Amino acid sequence: MTTPEQPTQQGQAQQQLETLMHHALSLASHGPITGGNPQVGCVLVDATGEIVAEGWHHGAGTPHAEVDALAMLSSTARGGNAASSGLEGTAASISLDGIAAGLTAIVTLEPCNHHGRTGPCAQALLDAGVSRVVYAVSDPGPHSAGGAERLRDGGVEVMAGIAQAEAEEFLHSWLTAARLQRPHVTVKWASTLDGRAAASDGTSQWITGTAARQHVHEQRARADAIVVGTGTVLADDPSLTARGDAGELLESQPQPVVLGRREIPAAAKLRQHPEQLRQFDGRDLNAALSELFEAGIRRVFVEGGPTIASAFIAAGLADELLIYLAPKLLGGPKVALGDLGVSTMAEAKDLSITELRPLGNDVLIVARPAASMTAAAQPAAQHTAPEPTVAPATETEA
Repeated sequence: MTTPEQPTQQGQAQQQLETLMHHALSLASHGPITGGNPQVGCVLVDATGEIVAEGWHHGAGTPHAEVDALAMLSSTARGGNAASSGLEGTAASISLDGIAAGLTAIVTLEPCNHHGRTGPCAQALLDAGVSRVVYAVSDPGPHSAGGAERLRDGGVEVMAGIAQAEAEEFLHSWLTAARLQRPHVTVKWASTLDGRAAASDGTSQWITGTAARQHVHEQRARADAIVVGTGTVLADDPSLTARGDAGELLESQPQPVVLGRREIPAAAKLRQHPEQLRQFDGRDLNAALSELFEAGIRRVFVEGGPTIASAFIAAGLADELLIYLAPKLLGGPKVALGDLGVSTMAEAKDLSITELRPLGNDVLIVARPAASMTAAAQPAAQHTAPEPTVAPATETEA
């Protein structure tokens, strides 16, 4: 028979797990957003819900979050420096046998089940003797998924879906790439309120103010690659680096990728970029994205002109749009987007606005396509980015 106290106790237990998962998500944010690995956080708690160890993934080749937390637990048990133990400990270099007996592991992503640069986290948790694993989001990777099943087979209680919506949003770009097996694509442009990206004479610097342009540099630093067309390269000679307020190079730099068949001049600033330049002819956007994915690229930032931006959107390959709107009017023909293949209102590309943010006098609109617009459920097809025959009309940061 159910007593009145049981629902309350269950609700409190659920709330406690959600609070712990939110803490694990905050830990995950300490890890690098770029690269092929997801940002993951983990906390180990005892039967009372008290945190006894925590960790996060510090980057490719370093211990995953679960092993980082186990290393902290091991170091604490030995009287060592728990705060610095994670980077030094791996499943091979620390003794895992039974060190987490009776503990619960709270992890933002399903523990992995594959051998990469490090061993499977599911096995590390089994070896450590955890009694329960709680995670937010299932791992969609074809090679890394299956950790939950492995844990259950080993006698561990597994609970999924705690704070799932928050974790899905936190891992949005990585999950998109893992599910579609291509990089997550963000398309950016700046325009006036009437949708113009340049004046009639072609001038476009600057439509937006310094706050908006600095935000663009921050987004570049969060991407693995930045994509423009040869038209932008030849017209603007951009460096496409991520820079700080004083013009200094930021630590993380996106790899420059150029779409188009025209040759990039030897003196182009792109050739001085700290990351190696890549060029595709632009005839098949899917093929280009597939090759970038195989090279470890998970986040692509498209910053070309109207032709390139329109090509990605029309092909259903734009996962997120960043639209910087300036309170100006220009009129004229220099629109921010080209042909999308839309001839009637019924064919309009439906979007969902996820964020509105003031940036100085400008406004950033972050939008994502409706499911019907994305390429997630569509068969692979060849999508071509037409090469501009004239200089693009766009505000591209140097």
